[in-house]
Amino acid sequence: MRLPLLALLTRGPAHGYELKQDLEKLLGAAYPEPNVGQIYVTLGRLEKAGLIAGEDVEQSGRPNKRTYRLTDAGHEAVLAWFDETTDEPRVRDEFFMKIALAPESGLADPIQLINKQRRQYLNTMRDLSKLAAAEDRDNRVSQLLIEGAMLHLQADLDWLERCQEELE
Repeated sequence: MRLPLLALLTRGPAHGYELKQDLEKLLGAAYPEPNVGQIYVTLGRLEKAGLIAGEDVEQSGRPNKRTYRLTDAGHEAVLAWFDETTDEPRVRDEFFMKIALAPESGLADPIQLINKQRRQYLNTMRDLSKLAAAEDRDNRVSQLLIEGAMLHLQADLDWLERCQEELE
């Protein structure tokens, strides 16, 4: 959550609830709704780290709100984040560990685990299809997020087929 918040602050100062709304609008319903409490905790940590600076803004008839702006160090952190590649190979896949260890433990059948996981992936794919149909077509970011999740699920389903072929 740290770096996405910093990236949003490149547009200018904002308060925590505003950042939450911006994330929700940008990513749509497919992305888990950010917790406003987590956002404020993260903003506090970013401020302590010197990546953002906070300022209390008076509001008439309401408590002051705290707005945050990006510091030079925060700007550099966002630039470095965009420059990094994302390396997340699925070598440490929890489900694979289950099917690998099921015969060793004698507590589960790998084929039953595969079938159960397949049903889960298919249900998730169906839910994502419904979400894609209901989501605002003009929100290309949200549509791309849903499409990416569905492509990953399809790859996972193909991999399950391969595992089942090998284990039967």
